Amino acid sequence: MANPMSVFDIAGRAMSAQMVRLNTTASNLANANSVAGTKAQAFRAMKPVFETVSERPGVATVRVREVVTTAADPTRRHDPESPLADRNGDVWEAAVDSAAEMVEMLETARQYQNNVQVLQTAKTLTLDTLRLGK
Repeated sequence: MANPMSVFDIAGRAMSAQMVRLNTTASNLANANSVAGTKAQAFRAMKPVFETVSERPGVATVRVREVVTTAADPTRRHDPESPLADRNGDVWEAAVDSAAEMVEMLETARQYQNNVQVLQTAKTLTLDTLRLGK
């Protein structure tokens, strides 16, 4: 039988999942003002899909199952001066809501920090327990 997950494993996996979430949000923000010549080429926001990982009852963590592209439609904008403009003078702006992505980034940072605090607390309790044995 494999070793059961410790609090360190659980928090570490959660932190890894939050890093994927943060990286996709950063990518979305980096591409928020990009334009493309066609609707199909326009950038669409990405979101990670999480799933629960449970090795035994009452003990679970999370992992990223996949990163999906949202179904949001890019916005057509008339800009005949753009080198990417089509024959009608239109370009397609990325389908990214910058305000929502900033909120997502703040929430992700808080979740990550919560897991850092869990690790810090577990480390302190472990060290205190070892000191009792001396």
